[in-house]
Amino acid sequence: MAYRRGYGVTKNNGLEELVGRRVIETRKGGVWLLKNPSTNKGLAFSREEREQLGLGCMLPNRICTIEEQVQLELEHLRAKSTDLEKYIGLASLQDRNEVLFYRVLVENMEEFMPIVYTPTVGLACQQFSHIFRTGRGIWLTPDDVADIPQILRKAPQRDIRLIVVTDNERILGVGDQGCGGMGIPIGKLGLYVAGAGIHPSMCLPISLDVGTDNARLLEDPLYLGYRKRRLRGQAYDDFVEAFVQSVLQVFPRALLQWEDFHNRQAFRILDRYRKQVLSFNDDIQGTGACALGGIMAGLRLTGGSMAEQRVLYMGAGEACIGIARRVACAMRAAGAGADVVQRAQIMFDIHGLVRSGRETCDPQAIPFAASPETLASYGLADANTSPDEVIAAFKPTVLVGATACQGAFRQEMIVEMAKHVERPIIMPLSNPTGKAECSPSEAIAWTDGRALVATGSPFAPVEYDGRRQVIGQANNVFIFPGLGLGAVVSGLREITDEMFTIAARTLSECVSDQRLDSGALYPPQSELREVSRQIACAIVKYASDHHLGRHIPDFEIEDTVRGAMWYPDYVPIVRKP
Repeated sequence: MAYRRGYGVTKNNGLEELVGRRVIETRKGGVWLLKNPSTNKGLAFSREEREQLGLGCMLPNRICTIEEQVQLELEHLRAKSTDLEKYIGLASLQDRNEVLFYRVLVENMEEFMPIVYTPTVGLACQQFSHIFRTGRGIWLTPDDVADIPQILRKAPQRDIRLIVVTDNERILGVGDQGCGGMGIPIGKLGLYVAGAGIHPSMCLPISLDVGTDNARLLEDPLYLGYRKRRLRGQAYDDFVEAFVQSVLQVFPRALLQWEDFHNRQAFRILDRYRKQVLSFNDDIQGTGACALGGIMAGLRLTGGSMAEQRVLYMGAGEACIGIARRVACAMRAAGAGADVVQRAQIMFDIHGLVRSGRETCDPQAIPFAASPETLASYGLADANTSPDEVIAAFKPTVLVGATACQGAFRQEMIVEMAKHVERPIIMPLSNPTGKAECSPSEAIAWTDGRALVATGSPFAPVEYDGRRQVIGQANNVFIFPGLGLGAVVSGLREITDEMFTIAARTLSECVSDQRLDSGALYPPQSELREVSRQIACAIVKYASDHHLGRHIPDFEIEDTVRGAMWYPDYVPIVRKP
């Protein structure tokens, strides 16, 4: 099958290949077109197409518009009784008719994002082997280590620009899910397409199925993955190395997103490969940018500056370390000195207060370990200091949780925090929903309605003292699609830390005053494509100014980015002579 070039990007920037085609030419016909999700239009095939492509007797007589098809699919989905059934229904639609799937998602983002991604995707990953219908993406096992380039070349598309890859070990808050973790790359790439308009033909989900240590999966006779204990040590490192080199060889223009690796691997892999291959880790860098964006938006209400903030973290894994790194950079940019930045962030992990000299500190947490001088400055000399005592002395303005432990934010902690801060920013970020450190209603009630709350999973608005407060979701989807679009449009050579600060600042500016007044620190998900467009424009400008990608004049950036965003609609299909 061949494609004619179609929707051009402005000024002949050489980016025409990033978007959908005006016409598909094919030698195929009949049932093949109906079974191929990238060509199937279902009842939207025109009379002329049906006659020319041998479809006349294979479809009912009625010709439907895509708008009518969307309404029919909504009827199907809304009739399902559980979110997992809706997830299966949407996955089935994606496997049948790609354009229609994305049209449904784009036009109903707030309704279906919690289905295709958090929180429902967590349950889908846990049930993956039992709800599996058809394959999507590439699975690589240790047995494939010598053949990875040949396997990647079997991908259905050749010009891959975006890869989301996981080794399945730290799926959301539910841990090691073996091959079931593939639901995450599939879901995230769906959001890249729907949320930023990156064409689906340029996206590839990959699972590094290196085994699982989840006994429940290994004992399940229907488990579909590599039925061995997890690969570890040098063999694991060699496998990842072979994968990266194969990506560079087969898809040299691809952006690689590391997703849901355990922190014992995630930081090492990011540090090792970020200069070798265009890549980033969403759990570290994307989460950091997303949380920083929410904090910056909150400061528009509280009136403080980043240099004045004090942040307490419950958790010291990928998420909290990523946030702490972004916060530190933002504080320095706001004029805070090194000593102020050092004293402004305190962490707790599973072993207690993260402090200098503690033997159980993870390496990545050491830069944020509280020094004896910092603790003494707050009157905290005891190594066994509790969160309640730290809150009373430290007086945090922001409380961040990424513990995957429901109830980690206790009432005593929140009440103490509210004694010292007029509008505390409280961010229970763990997901799925049942893992949140506290509920928004609890945080708001415990602060007499003064808290600004953002959560990792979606929550309904909270009614308190006659006022309705909307809960913004600190979802990385507000960061990674726009960053990816900017990277693809720019032809980036490297993803820098500064780009995540730019994305965070841009995100904070996308929150309207009306939205903030309602209590929400993030935009509604219905505005995702506009948020992604603005972040992409900011990334393209930064890359152009710093010679990290192709040069695009400032006055062309907005039109170039907008023109590169695919919108799901059918194009004519014609028989190739």
